[in-house]
Amino acid sequence: MRAQHPSATADLTDRQIEPVDRWSLVVAAGLLSFVAMLDMNVVNLALTDIASGLHVTAGVAQWAALGYQLPLVALLLPAGRWLEQVGTRSALLLAVSCFATCSVLAAVAPWASWLIAARLLQGTFGAVLFVLMPVLAATSVRPELRGRAMSVPATLGPLGAVTGPVVGGLLLDHLGWRAVFLVKLPVCLAAVLIVRRYAPRRGGLRLPDRGSLGDAALIGAAVAAVLLGLTLAPTAPQWLLLTLPAVPLVLLWLRRPGGRPVAEVLRAAGTTGVNASVLALAAGFAACQYLLVQHLRGPQGESATATALTMLAFPLGMVLAGRVGGRLADRWGAGPTALTGAVITTCGLAALIPVGADWSALDIAARLAVAGAGMGLNGGPTQALVMTASPPGKLATTGSAVQLSRSLGFALGPALATAAALAGDRATTGTHAGIALAAAVAATAVLLLALHGRRPRA
Repeated sequence: MRAQHPSATADLTDRQIEPVDRWSLVVAAGLLSFVAMLDMNVVNLALTDIASGLHVTAGVAQWAALGYQLPLVALLLPAGRWLEQVGTRSALLLAVSCFATCSVLAAVAPWASWLIAARLLQGTFGAVLFVLMPVLAATSVRPELRGRAMSVPATLGPLGAVTGPVVGGLLLDHLGWRAVFLVKLPVCLAAVLIVRRYAPRRGGLRLPDRGSLGDAALIGAAVAAVLLGLTLAPTAPQWLLLTLPAVPLVLLWLRRPGGRPVAEVLRAAGTTGVNASVLALAAGFAACQYLLVQHLRGPQGESATATALTMLAFPLGMVLAGRVGGRLADRWGAGPTALTGAVITTCGLAALIPVGADWSALDIAARLAVAGAGMGLNGGPTQALVMTASPPGKLATTGSAVQLSRSLGFALGPALATAAALAGDRATTGTHAGIALAAAVAATAVLLLALHGRRPRA
């Protein structure tokens, strides 16, 4: 094949959408969204087993989860910048193959250091997948079908995050902790086969530039400071001082060539509030989900399998409402649909605040289903709002920004929930406080989307 100039290989723009709707690639985007988000939370229930199996402390075992989240969040924006210069097909095949390989390396890890290294590397390729997923969906269909297409990865992504504890619980009860790293392999294989068969052969790969690597270092240090501070603060509040360096690091990044385009895209698209709503809604439901798992496994004394079955109500609600959300966005408008979904999610979370020992699994599941339905309605339309408003040629940067918002929410939610729960004198009171905070955070998404809807149209 004849070599192409890097600028000619950038096929991630809305100018290169083909007239044929490639729904198979939309399905591939959904599968990858599911598996990438699943990996963020599937390890959480296995941390105790990992600590026991590898003979390490709980604090060291926790890095099996943090080791994935840190590079994932830190590299999302630099990955978007890199992906605007390479071919979608080549980048997808590389990222999925390496992601699956890292899963195998984590599953066979003989030592904790091996496991953490595999997870750090896996988070790196996960960042590439996160950016590619919405771009692949958006550029595989005509513009008038984007709402429907975006609902597929936007629904399956959070679905993977929520079903993480569910899948983890079932695997732990029956196969052990190593199986949680292997469950993603069939999905990765299916995505690779679809991409190889249907993705257009355009563009190749190139190494990221030094500027992107510098941006990754700054963002990674800032995110690490925040997550470490929030993670350690429940044991001693002075650990919150670790979060202070994050501010100058972010300000320095915004003055660099990598940060300026992101700020310019958000300004030009007018979607800063929408991205903030994505972060708020993700943090709210991630916090609530984390607290409910702890409540069911702790005071309620439920098994991992029983807890998994109860928590399935949330993803089921998302699946049922997800396709409806995409169709409503195409007919009614993405803004009103996204706002409606955020309102329903907030109401579902608020209804869970008084959870107690006298509540049955059905009581919890019914409220989770309502919150999940709201997330299903919100996900696709929110993605469509952001991607449709993207300036020409900036879909990858726009997609990386919204994925960063969602990933930050998922990462920060459990830490915020833990801090709020410790404010209570008893386990039940602490759970109430944590879920109340989760509902309040989700309510800010409603306000942000309502304000966005009132913006004057250009």
